[in-house]
Amino acid sequence: MNKYKNLALNTIIFAVGSFSSKLFSLLLNNLYTKHFSPSGFYTKTLLDTLLLFMLPVFTFSITEAVVRYGLDKKYDKTCIFTTAAVITGIGLSAMAVISPFLHFIPFLRQISGYTVLLVVYICASAARALCSQFVRAREMVKLFALDGILTTMLLFIFSLIFISGMGLGVRGFMLSGILSDLCSALFLFTAANLRKFLDIRAFSPEFGRAMLRFSLPLVPTAVMWTFTGFSDQIFIGNIHSDKVFTGVDAAGIYSAATKVPNLVSMAATVFFQAWNMSAITENDSADREAFYEKVFASFEAMLFIGAAALMLILRPVSALLINYSTYPEYADAYKYTPLLIAAAVFTCLDLFLNGIYTATGHTQNAFWSIFAVCAVNIVLNLCLIPEWGIQGAALATFLSYLLCYCIRMIDARYYVPFRFSPGKNAVNTGLLLAMCGLWIFRPSGYFVLLVLTAAGISVLNYRPMLLTVNKLLRREGK
Repeated sequence: MNKYKNLALNTIIFAVGSFSSKLFSLLLNNLYTKHFSPSGFYTKTLLDTLLLFMLPVFTFSITEAVVRYGLDKKYDKTCIFTTAAVITGIGLSAMAVISPFLHFIPFLRQISGYTVLLVVYICASAARALCSQFVRAREMVKLFALDGILTTMLLFIFSLIFISGMGLGVRGFMLSGILSDLCSALFLFTAANLRKFLDIRAFSPEFGRAMLRFSLPLVPTAVMWTFTGFSDQIFIGNIHSDKVFTGVDAAGIYSAATKVPNLVSMAATVFFQAWNMSAITENDSADREAFYEKVFASFEAMLFIGAAALMLILRPVSALLINYSTYPEYADAYKYTPLLIAAAVFTCLDLFLNGIYTATGHTQNAFWSIFAVCAVNIVLNLCLIPEWGIQGAALATFLSYLLCYCIRMIDARYYVPFRFSPGKNAVNTGLLLAMCGLWIFRPSGYFVLLVLTAAGISVLNYRPMLLTVNKLLRREGK
């Protein structure tokens, strides 16, 4: 099977699994906004973010090394899984000691009372991540996709029981996440017969050091990536302004607004899971640059067309995902979504370029690029939020990920010098920002202008997608 067909097949498999799981996730957002006040939603998001923050820190991002070495046929799978499990156990033990002191950090005061549940949640998520990424490294993509469906279905069911049925609020959210992750880990451990790959005699300190040399540079990258994504809400929640709406309730509304752009990220994540595997396995191929060029052109086209389409149906999609029957404050969340959709496009492009660092082993470059972005994001938030409130935070997010794209497009192509069109990207970006402006300021006849601008984006981008489809349909291809 040629590389394009393999990428397409894996993307389809991941899509089947991810579409169902993401659909349940979207329904969950409706459930959360119905039962959580804006301040409660902010607390829920804060706990979710702490999970994303602490998981790579205390597991040393070892699952990235599991995928990287697991896809390489020359490494022993038992050694990989056992060594990663031991390293994960050591990290989680350290986390259990440190975590009780988290609520003493001023902007984390809202998690007081949830610390024990957070520790258990992180442990359950670490177990699931280790099992699922090892299954993926063994190229058992159908099982990986099935697990995604089952886990999110369980999360939805547990949420209905604990949040809607028992009225446990944020604690219900935590319990639902813990139980669904534990069930996932147990399912994968059994279905993939992972017990045969767990043998303490196969633990290798030397190989463990090699895995850590690969994964440790990814830890600060993951931390700063999470912080950049969540810092807007921290600043909104803690900055006081006499000019605009800020505070904890504003942070909760902003958090709800971020769920609509997740539709763009959802589609991209499906592709990215398959692409990351292809980038690693095709790293030494003779026509690597041509492969990257064609895939990037199609991926970029898909993102801009998808973002433009989402802009056209923004109001009904927001009404579907954000329930404001109980808390009418959420009704205005859609106003802050357009710039976040544009930011999501560049987040996805950034992740594509990050795949080059992973495939070529230059993970430290990912760190330096996101470090610059994190610093700029903090400055932009401090400058824009006091003046423009939630909209200022959305603009800061867009500008930060745009900067990351520019840095990585220059740097990553030193390692894989594939061609791309900066002019076309600039036009796409300008048209998408024009749609954002139309939504934010809503001049007379703005929707007609939105349709015309979206049509322009579609005309500009349809050709790369058609070329890739034709490539996939050929029996032979490079």
